[in-house]
Amino acid sequence: MNELLTLNEIECQYDGRLAVCGLSLRVNKGETVCLLGPSGCGKTTVLRAIAGFHPLSGGEILIHGTTVSDPNFTLPPEQRHLGMVFQDHALFPHLSVGNNVGFGLRGMSREQKQTIIDEMLELVGLTGMGDRYPHELSGGQQQRVALARALAPEPDLILLDEPFSNLDIELRERLSGEVREILKRRGTTAVLVTHDQHEAFALGDAVGVMHEGKLLQWDTPYNLYHEPGNRFVADFIGQGVFLRGTLLTPDTVETEIGMHKGNRAYPWERGTRVEVLLRPDDIVPDPASLLQAQVVQKAFRGAEILYTLRLRSGGRVLSLFPSHADHAIGERVGIRVQADHLVAFPLEGSHPSRNAPSAFSNASPPSKLSRESEGIY
Repeated sequence: MNELLTLNEIECQYDGRLAVCGLSLRVNKGETVCLLGPSGCGKTTVLRAIAGFHPLSGGEILIHGTTVSDPNFTLPPEQRHLGMVFQDHALFPHLSVGNNVGFGLRGMSREQKQTIIDEMLELVGLTGMGDRYPHELSGGQQQRVALARALAPEPDLILLDEPFSNLDIELRERLSGEVREILKRRGTTAVLVTHDQHEAFALGDAVGVMHEGKLLQWDTPYNLYHEPGNRFVADFIGQGVFLRGTLLTPDTVETEIGMHKGNRAYPWERGTRVEVLLRPDDIVPDPASLLQAQVVQKAFRGAEILYTLRLRSGGRVLSLFPSHADHAIGERVGIRVQADHLVAFPLEGSHPSRNAPSAFSNASPPSKLSRESEGIY
């Protein structure tokens, strides 16, 4: 595939501090990629730097192999052949839908311009709405107009800045799928920034997790969820809890709920004390299991129920049950671990020894994510 966008060790200052630090990535033509992270992590600053709205204090940005930004040079945004879709749509209220879509079209006849406008409106599912005005449209329709306007000049790259954050959850999920389909149909390269991991996973061929100005992991959504590269990514992506355990072999850990053998080998010595990440889909119901846990919280989700379960040690795990398996608070249920991936991190200050304590001795307190998930009950 042809490399369209390249960021080489870029650095950006914001309010006198280093907001982006040594960030590098590559985007191939036709890919949709996402920068994901909490507020203040630097993702929007990266997007603005790509667009030419924010200068670099280090590194360089290349489009089609040509430098468009470095510490001594910034190519103006209008010369970068980019399209942008903003969080608040940024439509012109005094222009019709058709004129909004055609705003960036220059140097062509009225007939050519109208043909492109009609094609764009058909592409985003708004055929026949060219004469309406933005205030006559729903939020989702306005965002489709914004996308059509960005696509109309056939840019090399589209940048999307939290484009669905002002929409309700159901519309956000539906529209993110539609936008991905439109981008793929057109073969358009896109970079999205968002704090919503569901949005990033729905749209992105690759997703980069950012924290404190650094790109911690650049990977597929699947690998970010099942193979997080560090503790922050593991804690930030999805839901889960960490149970303490002991490394028995490079690919096997013992915890209070049994042995966990995974698909990766860790370099630590035998006996190293670790924390094992367990997702809700790693813990499955098993009425015949000797491993019992007590229901302490539950959240009905339609097709499934998310249970918070207390183990014998007092530690907690999250588990997804089919919704017809409706258990009362306080009830004990049988569970087992069904995980192909072993994700473990050494405990801080862990000193492996032959007489390492049993993995059953102390379950770690619920992780940040498990505590946040409990807040929804």
